[in-house]
Amino acid sequence: MKSIFFKMSFLLLLLSGCSKNSDSSTDPVPLDDDLAGPISRPSSGYGADGTYKVAEISFPNTEYPGTQVTIFYPEGTAVARPTIFYSHPYGGEDKEYNRGLFEFIAKKGYVVVFVPYPTTDISIDHRYLTLWTGFTKAAADYPNIIDTKKVGFMGHSFGGGASIGLSYKAFTEKGWGQDGRFLFTMAPWYSYQITPAQLGSFPANTRMITQVYDEDVYNDHRLAIDIFKNINISDSEKDYYYLKPSTVAGYKYSTEHNLPNSRSAYDAYDYYGVYRLLDALIDYSFNGSPAGKNVALGNGSTEQVSMPGYNGQSMAPLEVTDNPSPKYDPGKYLFPCNSPDNPRISNCN
Repeated sequence: MKSIFFKMSFLLLLLSGCSKNSDSSTDPVPLDDDLAGPISRPSSGYGADGTYKVAEISFPNTEYPGTQVTIFYPEGTAVARPTIFYSHPYGGEDKEYNRGLFEFIAKKGYVVVFVPYPTTDISIDHRYLTLWTGFTKAAADYPNIIDTKKVGFMGHSFGGGASIGLSYKAFTEKGWGQDGRFLFTMAPWYSYQITPAQLGSFPANTRMITQVYDEDVYNDHRLAIDIFKNINISDSEKDYYYLKPSTVAGYKYSTEHNLPNSRSAYDAYDYYGVYRLLDALIDYSFNGSPAGKNVALGNGSTEQVSMPGYNGQSMAPLEVTDNPSPKYDPGKYLFPCNSPDNPRISNCN
């Protein structure tokens, strides 16, 4: 486990100064400013900002003293709302790192729970416990805000890998998601606390989006592919996304490991490559919307893969498949699939 610890510390140092473009600032981007780059937010449909004002509630994070669990929710809500439980990447324990995503969810009328865990906590099991304790305490203490009958688990990097085992536990032990459930993983890391039998027995109403990013040099795409191919979700209810960089009007829309976030460049890839698809997946998973399915899980539909443009220049379309294969050798990545630290190393071939 020492090798994981040192690699994680190295990754934290790299990401702390990482930017999606030439601006190396790590200050949070003011969300009332225009997006970076020439392409604006969607003005309507999936991915457009909702009309709710955003409220926050925080409470002490018992497994990580000195930090707070935060619930983002639509202000003035009179009933419990469908909820997304978000697991952050290494180094992303400040909620400002992904405030854009959290506020987008709340503006649309849903709830998101954010639980920080320490990157330098040497126990992977304790990170999982920290996330689990925060999620379950939020649900238990705020039943007037959180509706556990409709839930999603969303995570990036370490949090993407963790979302698999945590969601299975919530679905099977807690019964969460009986009226709708989904997974949305981004550039996922190794997945612990999930057996092959459990992975093969996810509840039938689970939907899933998995994303990987072309310029990611940290997490081997084989990690995402392994889970995607072996999880008990039919091809019609899951899609694997491959996001490629684009240059529009001289601005590079990057697809590095830290997509999405609002700490560095906050741009059209956040809105069109992540928020729009999440919005549609929520609508399909919780409301049964055919339009939502066509955008989120459209099996390569025009509405799903098309990306916006500016002055006749368009971003690269999204690649979507049910049968993904890796494009790069494992040696490209800091965390390759064939590492002995991967509990699912036998699935790397």
